[in-house]
Amino acid sequence: MSKSMRLVSVAAALLFSVSSASFAAEVPASFDAKSCKVDYPKASLMNEEQGTVSMSFLVNADGTVADSKVDKSSGFKNLDKAAIKGLSACKFKPGTKDGSAAQTWAKVDYAWKLD
Repeated sequence: MSKSMRLVSVAAALLFSVSSASFAAEVPASFDAKSCKVDYPKASLMNEEQGTVSMSFLVNADGTVADSKVDKSSGFKNLDKAAIKGLSACKFKPGTKDGSAAQTWAKVDYAWKLD
């Protein structure tokens, strides 16, 4: 077997192992908005600020939040900060990988609305 033929077969084996790993059964963490309320920031209430913030939370296997980030702002920093801070303190339902609880990302949209 020539040297170039050996390199091609090694590359094909690496490609196969990477692609098969990406099909692992993963269920993302989830969040129940009814179980965790966040206080409306006082300044935002006075300024009548409303909007929806889209966030991502890295949730540990025990349901606690390891990391968080704003994916799309509500348009108001106070609302974004309050949503991240409040929801980071909430308990999530952990996600799973191959049937076992594991650290996964969860996407959450939180709507701030004045009544």
